[in-house]
Amino acid sequence: MEQHQPPRATRGEPAVYQIKVKGQLSADWCAWFDGMTITQDATGATLITGLVADQAALHGLLRKVRDLGLTLLALSSSEPGELDGLAADSGDLPGA
Repeated sequence: MEQHQPPRATRGEPAVYQIKVKGQLSADWCAWFDGMTITQDATGATLITGLVADQAALHGLLRKVRDLGLTLLALSSSEPGELDGLAADSGDLPGA
């Protein structure tokens, strides 16, 4: 039987997160989102992707999404070495 491990950030370790929000934000917002990469996907949504230190940092990012009045469409995580995998899945991140 396969055991599912929680994301590293829930264990207090850094993890790569991708936050998908409705609408388009320019790359100029990357400083507001702690230097995360901001790109648009083919559906007109914005992907905010990057390394998040822990759950407190993730909650801070989600609070910023809320404060801007953005609609959260999706949230996904992966191990830090899997950033290329997220980019390949989305097809819209640099280097994909």
